[in-house]
Amino acid sequence: MTALFALATSLLWGLADFGGGLLTRRVPALTVVVVSQTIAAIALAVVVLATGGWSEADPRLWFAVGAGLIGPLGLICFYKALALGPMGVVSPLGTLAVAVPIGVGLFLGERPGLTQIAGIAVAILGVVLAGGPQLRGAPVQRQAILLTLVAALCFGTVLALIAAASTTATGLFLALFVQRVTNVVVGGATLYAAARKGAAILPAVGFPWASLPALAFVGLADVAANGSYAIAARLGPVTVAAVLASLYPVVTALAARGFLSERLRAVQAAGAGLALVGTLLLATG
Repeated sequence: MTALFALATSLLWGLADFGGGLLTRRVPALTVVVVSQTIAAIALAVVVLATGGWSEADPRLWFAVGAGLIGPLGLICFYKALALGPMGVVSPLGTLAVAVPIGVGLFLGERPGLTQIAGIAVAILGVVLAGGPQLRGAPVQRQAILLTLVAALCFGTVLALIAAASTTATGLFLALFVQRVTNVVVGGATLYAAARKGAAILPAVGFPWASLPALAFVGLADVAANGSYAIAARLGPVTVAAVLASLYPVVTALAARGFLSERLRAVQAAGAGLALVGTLLLATG
């Protein structure tokens, strides 16, 4: 079951990234984040009220608050890195986030078997290759690399915090709601500051009402991915859950191939194959 939920996490994150990438061609990235997370927070509020999740409130929710504070910082750093350096280098480096939950799992005493260790190594290599690294051409700026590493640290920390924020299903809904509300507050404050400085926070035609369904999908897919990861980390080894959840770049690349007819490079196809092999090793190890 750990593998199933972790793979669901990859699927949801991969599709959310694909949708978010398409939306940012028409809407500023920070606006996409704030609006999509607001929709997710509203949906989660309904779920929490329907399930009585408020009764699960305990000090663990501070982990969710921490995840909500750190998440927007990671997104901002990641978007800035994408603007500064070649995306083919920046995007795969972002998957280094997996190192944080793996480190937490090892610290807590998890010891993967030889088959799982091999699976972790093969899967991570596959994810990096599937990102289509472009090491030729324009040099990668040091600032872009630094920002990407900071983003990866933030994303990995969010994974570890949200996994520790609850012990029950209803408690998980509450933790995800608290995380989203914190995301919205932090992102909204950043958006307001950007607007005060004269930055464009909306398209020239005004609020993108026609994009609301897509924005809702991005926000709900992202929150569902966080939930499925938390379940995966609870059911089995965190080391396995983290690696399988990090396969989302493969999903994004395949979505671009299917919906936008973008051709996969040979290195990306090889990476996808290695990621599949690593997944099988982890699932059977």
